[in-house]
Amino acid sequence: MSISEHVRKEGADASGVRPGRTLAAVAVVQFMVSLDLSVVNVGLPRIAAALGFTEVGLTWVIHAYALTFGGLLLLGGKAADRYGRKRVLLFGLGLFGLASLLGGFAQTPGQLVAARAAQGVGAAALAPAALALLTTAFPGGRARVRAFGVWSAMNAAGGALGVLIGGLLTEYAGWRWVMFVNVPMAAAALLLALRGVPAGPPPARAGRPDAAGAVLATAGMTLLVLGVVRTEQYAWTSPVTLVTLAAAAVLLAAFVQVERTTTREPLVRLGLFANRSVAGANAYNLMVGAAMASAFYFMSLYLQRVLGIGPAPAGVMFLPFALAVVAGSVLAVRLGHRHAPRTLLVAGGLLTATGFAWFGLISPDGGFAADVLGPSIVAGAGFGLCLGPVVSTATAGVASHETGVASGLLNSSRQIGASLGLAALGTAAHHRTGAHATPETLNDGYAFGLVLCATLLLAAVLIALTVLPRRNGPPAG
Repeated sequence: MSISEHVRKEGADASGVRPGRTLAAVAVVQFMVSLDLSVVNVGLPRIAAALGFTEVGLTWVIHAYALTFGGLLLLGGKAADRYGRKRVLLFGLGLFGLASLLGGFAQTPGQLVAARAAQGVGAAALAPAALALLTTAFPGGRARVRAFGVWSAMNAAGGALGVLIGGLLTEYAGWRWVMFVNVPMAAAALLLALRGVPAGPPPARAGRPDAAGAVLATAGMTLLVLGVVRTEQYAWTSPVTLVTLAAAAVLLAAFVQVERTTTREPLVRLGLFANRSVAGANAYNLMVGAAMASAFYFMSLYLQRVLGIGPAPAGVMFLPFALAVVAGSVLAVRLGHRHAPRTLLVAGGLLTATGFAWFGLISPDGGFAADVLGPSIVAGAGFGLCLGPVVSTATAGVASHETGVASGLLNSSRQIGASLGLAALGTAAHHRTGAHATPETLNDGYAFGLVLCATLLLAAVLIALTVLPRRNGPPAG
């Protein structure tokens, strides 16, 4: 029996709206948000050629989205609770669709980066609102398990198929369609949400969202990434770099102080980090996010700039990784009944590190079978093994009224990790490549970056072994 059939059997909710329609809207939303994290990767070389991006400046096509998405996720969740989940979802979808449309028409690097940042703002509003709506529509029972199974599948499918779809669109329709593709999806989700998502309970007005904290956090992370990226132009010890990094540190310290003293609803209660599961899972996720975003970036460029493969074939070559992620996720469900999440996180981290180290052996005259297929299967299976356990660990021992914040925090750590990792590893790879970009020097840079990705995964494993408890206790009431 399908989800929709199961829901129809149980009947509509109190408002007369069938939960299956909410599930349909949320599924489209989650697929779209996950897709946008990876769909532009394969199109990056043609985007750079068309708009005149520099090698390092090109990474801001990724940074702009990841930073605003990750930095504003917690604020988006607070806004959904305060102003109404359906209202915030509709706002986020409208902004996301409009930003995608404008990005497709971009004529300069600055216009595209600004559109990607606006996409991130929209995603930060709609993603937590959609998940909260799903939680309300399916409060318990088998329908809830199946509904969240659909949500997880769409999350994985969007990220995994993004590279393939991006490659096909770039090759046969042009790079602008990696932006335009979001417009019909946003429109479809908007119509589904308008007609099928209930208004929900009256919004909570007990506290006002901590907008100042969100601004400080996002500005601090942006300056931190900017400082790292610009080391290509300014040395680490130069006044420009030191001032930029110092300003980032001041803003982030101010964020912590605001969270401690604000009279508004803090974005995150700092006491959550006293929970070893929460702290460890977020640190682990930060490392994994940094490594995964960087590895996708390096391999997309390696296939096209070193091996000379077109966008569409390059996208197809990512399919083994996507299928391996699915296989690893299924294996994690089966093993989760017998092994603690920490054990799976360690095993998955080691597998992924092995795959990335294997990727680090790429050569200028390599090929799919020798340099891509094997490491894709190993790294993908390891990553899939980590996905479920890191979520369950991040919410272990957390009071029921804070599970939403804990989930948002986990999403934020991954997005921020992606941006910081790409900034640091992308800059390191560019330094290794040097001033003269040939297939050989580019290969050296990408290989070095992939080895650094493996190092980050080993650091994640060390965090799991030293910070996470052996077994997670039951959630607090």
